[in-house]
Amino acid sequence: VQLQAFGGGLVQAGGSLRLSCAASGNIFATNYMAWYRQHSGNERELVAKLSSVGSTTYADSVTGRFTISRDIAKKSIYLQMDSLKPEDTAVYYCNGKMMSAGTRTWSHVWGRGTQVTVSS
Repeated sequence: VQLQAFGGGLVQAGGSLRLSCAASGNIFATNYMAWYRQHSGNERELVAKLSSVGSTTYADSVTGRFTISRDIAKKSIYLQMDSLKPEDTAVYYCNGKMMSAGTRTWSHVWGRGTQVTVSS
């Protein structure tokens, strides 16, 4: 199982970006999928999480501005980021707790990061 994130870039403060993350491989089950971010020199932090039953969790710093969603048929999740601030500048990572059809064991899967830069 692999995850691949798309959609990072440079945007002005107040603007919007939409990140996408596509899962590939023979997936048997997904417990949750999430977006994390890592500011330069800091630890990775949770931005938004979407459970298998559709419940969502957001970091306080992005509540009301970011929206996590999914397309089950496309095995994809998205992060709509509005009203972006310079402090949102970070590398964003897609993450999921997933079970492959082959191993039938849960794994925490990480995609490669995508850079988001918000200019003031």
